[in-house]
Amino acid sequence: MSAKPIFVATHPRACSTAFERVFMTRRDTLVCEHEPFGDAFYYGPERLSERFEKDPEAREQSGFSQTTYKDVFDRIEQDASQGRANPEALHYPYPLIHVRLNRPDHSASLAFIGQRSKARKTCRLTPAMTHKQDKRVFIKDMAYYLMPPVADGSDKPTTIAPSLLKEGNHHTTATTTTAPNGTRRSDVSETASSGNPTVVPLAILEKYHFAFLIRHPRRAIPSYYRCCVPPQSEVTGFHHYMPSEAGYAELARLFDFLRARKLVGPANARDGEQAAPGTGEVTITVLDADDLLDKPREVIEAFCRETGIDYHPDMLSWDDPENQRYVSGVFAKWNGFHNDAINSTKLSARTTAHKTLTVESENEEWRRKYGDEAAKVIRASVDENIPYYEYLKSFAIKV
Repeated sequence: MSAKPIFVATHPRACSTAFERVFMTRRDTLVCEHEPFGDAFYYGPERLSERFEKDPEAREQSGFSQTTYKDVFDRIEQDASQGRANPEALHYPYPLIHVRLNRPDHSASLAFIGQRSKARKTCRLTPAMTHKQDKRVFIKDMAYYLMPPVADGSDKPTTIAPSLLKEGNHHTTATTTTAPNGTRRSDVSETASSGNPTVVPLAILEKYHFAFLIRHPRRAIPSYYRCCVPPQSEVTGFHHYMPSEAGYAELARLFDFLRARKLVGPANARDGEQAAPGTGEVTITVLDADDLLDKPREVIEAFCRETGIDYHPDMLSWDDPENQRYVSGVFAKWNGFHNDAINSTKLSARTTAHKTLTVESENEEWRRKYGDEAAKVIRASVDENIPYYEYLKSFAIKV
């Protein structure tokens, strides 16, 4: 059984934060990292997203404008060495004023974080990423945060993030190109390892135990769209819907690459196969959010079995002040996206069955909620991503 740090790769609105809450109850054995790579993806000098490209004030006031991908990995390693993630300080080595620019006066968004250290410490990435008390890192994040968007028409080539060159033992090339953030830079990285769709070297990726969480686009994409338009966008700070952030294509690309490199598989948890003993092999572990909502105990127990986490039934309940305070601090990072998870007290099976939906009824619902043009955008995005979902679904655990 693999003892590597766990990386649950997903896409937006896949019930992943509710899933994550289960494992936040195990702070005795796990160090949970909540969506850490969005800092570099959206705001930092190596940013890959266009969302805040024309809004330097938002990038600066986010507190992450200097955050590189290496900084994120260093933060994770620092948390592992200390045995805990610090939601109050957000464990960032910069002078952070955490502002989402999501209210007219920004008053509810301000949170003073800390002072710059003149001698900022960095942590070498170690294979196990476990600390003295044998706590294991548990990351939940979007797969698309690790790679250039594949659906925004930009067709960016994938190169290793410059800050991670040393970790990947890559060499720089004496060329000048346009960086993702639009600035000119020399001595950029060579292209990523053959077939690697991410900006993270294979040498780092192979240190993680990857699992995957998916949800049908007809449910995830309208939910994400709602977060990107008024009134919810005034809270989230995401003021328009970007189809490239649906995240299914990137998740499928990451899955295929890891599978081709045997970082997951060939054993498939779906079929009850077991990883070869003593090999450190990682079974293909794909979870579907609908299964999670219908049979939470069975799905969580199966996931724990495949990832080597000691399962306890009380992981499904967190109705106590300590847990609530902890998650409120952690989830405040992405304000407005996680309200349901913050206010929840347990993960229990839903009691109402899904309605039988048709394309026509879906379109009508979206038109009623968001208007004709928005409904067309949602429909196009849903239809584009169904093949990726169905492909990944074919590997999903059966419970």
